[in-house]
Amino acid sequence: MADDLRLTMERVGDRFNLGEYEIDAYLAVLEHGELTASEIADRTDIPQPRVYDTVRSLSDRGLVELRESRPMKIVAVNPEDAFGNIQTSLGELIDELEARYTAPARDTEAVSLVKSRSTILRYIEEIIDNAEYELVLSLTPDLLRRFRDDLAEAIDGGVSIDLLVTPAARAPSPEEFDYLEVATRARARRGITTPVLAVADGEYSIYATQDALRDDRDRYGVIFNRSALGFLISGFFGTVLWTTAETLAANGKRRPFPRRYASIRRAVKDVRELGGPFYVSVAGREIETGDPVVVEGRIHQTQFEESEEVASLEVETEDGVVSVGGLVAALEEVEAQEILLGRDSVPDREHTI
Repeated sequence: MADDLRLTMERVGDRFNLGEYEIDAYLAVLEHGELTASEIADRTDIPQPRVYDTVRSLSDRGLVELRESRPMKIVAVNPEDAFGNIQTSLGELIDELEARYTAPARDTEAVSLVKSRSTILRYIEEIIDNAEYELVLSLTPDLLRRFRDDLAEAIDGGVSIDLLVTPAARAPSPEEFDYLEVATRARARRGITTPVLAVADGEYSIYATQDALRDDRDRYGVIFNRSALGFLISGFFGTVLWTTAETLAANGKRRPFPRRYASIRRAVKDVRELGGPFYVSVAGREIETGDPVVVEGRIHQTQFEESEEVASLEVETEDGVVSVGGLVAALEEVEAQEILLGRDSVPDREHTI
């Protein structure tokens, strides 16, 4: 089995290991159907002395036929015939490689630097798929189109999505793109240096420069798997990027209650925008002792600044009013790590999805 797999890889590699001259010559012949060596030289940048070696290499790979006439003619082979067998081999190769593949164990406490565009894209997809209730994203228009189906599936699954598209000049208009199909709220930001990022449930996150997605090896992406570090990316998104963007679409009323939040800012914004009485169950810790605590009751009032630098809840509990802030809170009494928001009563923490 190992020898067969190696032979398959070698066969695939040989067929696709084409140099610049070979690619130029093959495309020229493919377009015209039949050319002489001098005609290939005239239509490409291949030096005349290199043409014969180039087309013989293509012939050895079965991509063209050589007719030994005067002058010699190079004839294109139907791509379906030329690549049909390799397509089968490639499919078999992928199946065998997947059978051998052992997924590497992920260190949930790790911070990873990545520079590969494909790796960054894979992590973004994984973060979208892993989001259970809350997702924030900053994407280019190309990435928005790439992950459109994944985002639509997340929305259908009840995930709240704040989507930022950048640069705004290239973002599809709301008339031509249904943003509410892929987001709860969508905004566009002008800056071309706006990073690409994604955060699932305030924890699993990635931050990458746009240059890194163009395979600039001097740029990078950073993967965070810890809640405290995911908060940094989410906080940067909420206070720096989101607040300096223009609204494309918003429909905060779409999600049913009770709702689950990792960000207090989103919880407070929904309370203020939707109005009426709200009840809350907050799992977090006391900021002075670090002891875990659950705060439950009716929301008495909220504190919120348009800059989003301040966002907090005051909750009427059986023991009095308790002030609740977000992650790494210092001014309030309790740091919220997970917020359940209900309309008519305190949400049942054990039965909320």
